[in-house]
Amino acid sequence: MTSLTLATWNVNGIRARESHVNDWLASESPDVVCLQEIKATPAQVPESLRQHPDYWTYWHGAGGYSGVALLVKKSLSADAPSCTHPPFDFEQRIATVDIAGITIAAVYVPNGGKDFDAKMRFLSDLRTFAAERHAAGQVIALCGDMNVAREDRDVHPKERKATAIGQTQPERDLFGTLLDTGLTDTGRTLAPEADDLFTWWAPWRNLRQRNIGWRIDYILTSRALDDCLVTSKSQREVGTSDHAPVVLGIARHGDARMQA
Repeated sequence: MTSLTLATWNVNGIRARESHVNDWLASESPDVVCLQEIKATPAQVPESLRQHPDYWTYWHGAGGYSGVALLVKKSLSADAPSCTHPPFDFEQRIATVDIAGITIAAVYVPNGGKDFDAKMRFLSDLRTFAAERHAAGQVIALCGDMNVAREDRDVHPKERKATAIGQTQPERDLFGTLLDTGLTDTGRTLAPEADDLFTWWAPWRNLRQRNIGWRIDYILTSRALDDCLVTSKSQREVGTSDHAPVVLGIARHGDARMQA
């Protein structure tokens, strides 16, 4: 496997963020991009992104709510790669593609505020999906808005509340069992002491500028890639979505520590 850059971003409306996403793709140039909350049907996606010159694109949305997308550098695949959906997909919340020996999934876990049980079912199904893929010897990367802060330090002290959806113990416990299938939380692994790795900020009181946020966007990779993890960054300065892009660098096998 050659070096690879994975990125995930909840754009909170692809039509509203067209210029931001295009500018970011031009400057960051990640190999595979997973987008969430595109809030558009494929036909509603701006032409500049739907027919991007550098990326094969796949848009999985139904209108003004939810939706995910996968963008794959054309240099990685001579033809448009096939994208699929696990059986538990609903509300256009997950799409997968096989690239460079990795099954990469764009994931948008329900918030849970209106239907907590649906959120827990989706997380449980995602855990089963990961366990089955690992049992089959596959390498996977789950990239997206998981809508769960793993632990207290993944929420700014001013925002911590044990009863808040996204911070409750049942959600954290279930997210932990997802990791227990053989996944690594790459952001935390690469910055084990950092307490400011936030990826989402409520859109008021200048919370983003003050970095008073939550870490709920993740790239989770199979432990087989642990020695290849190089860099992870949350790009708070990018765009106007309430979420930041998260970008992960994966090195060639055996070269990760040398390139870090």
